[in-house]
Amino acid sequence: MILAASQVVTPARVLAPGWLLLDGDRIVEVGEGAPPREPDVDLGGATVVPGFVDLHVHGGGGASFDLGTADAAAVVADTHLAHGTTSMAASLVTDSPQRMADAVRELALLVQDGRLAGIHLEGPWLSPQRSGAHQPGSLTHPDPAAVQALLAAGDPSTGSGRRGAVRMVTLAPELPGGIEAVRQLDDAGVVAAIGHTDATYDESRAALDAGARLGTHLFNAMRPLHHRDPGPVGALLDSPVDVELIADGVHLHPAVLRMVFAAAPGRAVLVTDAMAAAGAPDGAYRLGPMAIEVRDGVARLADGSGTGAIAGSTLTMDAAVRFAVRTAGLPLLDVVHAASTAPARVWGLDDVGALEAGRRADLVVLDEDLHVDRTMRAGAWVSPSSIRA
Repeated sequence: MILAASQVVTPARVLAPGWLLLDGDRIVEVGEGAPPREPDVDLGGATVVPGFVDLHVHGGGGASFDLGTADAAAVVADTHLAHGTTSMAASLVTDSPQRMADAVRELALLVQDGRLAGIHLEGPWLSPQRSGAHQPGSLTHPDPAAVQALLAAGDPSTGSGRRGAVRMVTLAPELPGGIEAVRQLDDAGVVAAIGHTDATYDESRAALDAGARLGTHLFNAMRPLHHRDPGPVGALLDSPVDVELIADGVHLHPAVLRMVFAAAPGRAVLVTDAMAAAGAPDGAYRLGPMAIEVRDGVARLADGSGTGAIAGSTLTMDAAVRFAVRTAGLPLLDVVHAASTAPARVWGLDDVGALEAGRRADLVVLDEDLHVDRTMRAGAWVSPSSIRA
């Protein structure tokens, strides 16, 4: 099948016009100008980008991954798939060790069958000073046995404690045992991410030297950047590692997005940090054990005032792309890299994240306003559209 469009976004540049040759679930060729024959699908003025890869998702469509059930996970995945996310993490917030292990075991089955790209543990090894929407009473210090237990829960075939379904863990490296936990995760092939942390610059650098490879939602729930105390933000931007950004206009000002893209070219990773209310109405929700109130699309801890701590987002990745391009004024090529290519690289997902020969045929068709028109996953259209082949 040949698809032709006004723009096709590749890792190196935007082809205008461009085309793709697909064979089954694979991309065979990508080219610029007129296709070699009449296209099977002419997408007109649309822009084709690679399927989005979201490494930080808690929920959507009214459901949450922390329920640990296939039905809930299907609702979340389908909600974000309709918004262009073709590969996604199941992120779990801090809860009791037993409930987290149970959820990991259940979700690991969905990683095995390919519905999920992996599991991200956001806690329980986080700073009480930067807990955000995590239950303070459930936060603990990492120890080797506890880390291995959760990794083993995601590896039902062997229980080895090496990387199975768990692909990323966010932790505060300044906690007792934090640096050792980073080394343990790195040795297991798991991405250790610095987040929910009150670490100093030196403590953050020690974690990076030990193998940490990502900053979780940069600026949010971490010691702020100061010109005499750069903290984790300064350490992450001063190192060749990737950093998550939540581009919803609530977590970060557009100017901050521009500054990070300029300071860390190619290292920005857009994430949604979406909770259950993404793709669902305002109202009362839960994020793990925490009660959440969503007003005007902003999720906060429920305290009756509507001004509690931000508790994830109601963002979808297509909206993040629109915000980064239309509001922050960032180049489409750089934003697509941050929404697809960079996150795939962080997790070693070599099969997705870019429109190039040999990759899986995951793509998103965007209209002139960068809204999703239709989505393809593994060579099959998976969302409705006015366009028909």
